[in-house]
Amino acid sequence: MDKRRYSLAYLTIPGTDPVEQIRIAKACGYDYVSLRTIPMHLVGEPEFLPDRDEVLFKLIKSALTEYGIPLMDIELARVFDFVEFEEYKSAFDAAARLGATDVLGSVWTRNRARYTENAGRIADLAAEFGLNYNIEFLPWAGVRNLQEAITLIDDLGRNNACIMVDTLHAGRAGVTADELKRTPKKYFRFMHLCDGPAGPDGDPVLGNINDELMLKTARETRLYPGDGCMDIRGMADALGSLPLSIELPNLKEIGIRGREGHARECLRKAKELLG
Repeated sequence: MDKRRYSLAYLTIPGTDPVEQIRIAKACGYDYVSLRTIPMHLVGEPEFLPDRDEVLFKLIKSALTEYGIPLMDIELARVFDFVEFEEYKSAFDAAARLGATDVLGSVWTRNRARYTENAGRIADLAAEFGLNYNIEFLPWAGVRNLQEAITLIDDLGRNNACIMVDTLHAGRAGVTADELKRTPKKYFRFMHLCDGPAGPDGDPVLGNINDELMLKTARETRLYPGDGCMDIRGMADALGSLPLSIELPNLKEIGIRGREGHARECLRKAKELLG
């Protein structure tokens, strides 16, 4: 197998400005960086918008060059019943000019006809800028498991539309390494890597999609690779040598180690487990 390649995802050190995130990625030994340049409009979360801020765009471009860290993907182009496509278009344009190859998205409606139509339009917008659109499934979102994601990608029929597997969400959805191994590799371009705890019965799958453990873990208490119950090695091996973007928010560890120390430990534990 080829050497593993790792990206530092925004949510691992949330709230960090892009230039500092790029510096940290380089200092810790990551191969890529994954930035949040499409805001989620969360209370208290800073917004970094290089498509609207020319000074920030130039600073990011300079940092990518100075530190020799490529921008792999931007997030988060979400699918709703109603989507502001123009907001995505300007973000895609800036991302492409910064050298990105991919966009991450997710679906937040259970209206299959509507989300298929809107995901298709987002994929087409991404294609205008030479970008791939990677749709992540989450147990509490609009597309909740691997099969629903495969169905969506098949329905879209776009060459640049793919599935993004997050090892935590896949484990919670009951996806197995064998399932991933049986799935044609054309569906995947990169993965998200992190670990998480089992439920009270020892099973990674939780019976309630609104379970506090599921939501709290996903948002702020993910575990370092190998410290939880997810079959990270099995899932990573099943998908071969795809880039692994470490998305591992853990507010306690950030408080103890600092942002750079946390990002460094994420990568150390991933390499210890996977190489």
